Amino acid sequence: MDIVFIEQFKLDTIIGIHDWEREQPQPIVLDIEIGCCIKKAVQSDHIKDCVDYFEVCERIRQLAATHHFQLVETLVEAISDIIINDFGARQVKIKLSKPSAVAGAQGVGVIIERSADNRNT
Repeated sequence: MDIVFIEQFKLDTIIGIHDWEREQPQPIVLDIEIGCCIKKAVQSDHIKDCVDYFEVCERIRQLAATHHFQLVETLVEAISDIIINDFGARQVKIKLSKPSAVAGAQGVGVIIERSADNRNT
């Protein structure tokens, strides 16, 4: 399996359970590994035959701008759904970090791994 990756993708979104977290957007940072097969893209040298990481980032930006989740777990699951369902990934690993959530911590968050074969892992 091949991996297309997006590293340290930073964006702002409204997320959190506390009132102060919902007043203004706060930063999140994503590291994403997208499991796929790049053989067709290698042969064709055409963007339509691979996972378009620019388009993946645009879809994540759109999701973060239009949905205000309370839990990072809910946001990261929605991101994995987009990558698997809309971009045809076989599997995805996502680390989502909130760098400003806890004083004294560089970041807190979650890491998930999902596959097209087993959406509940």
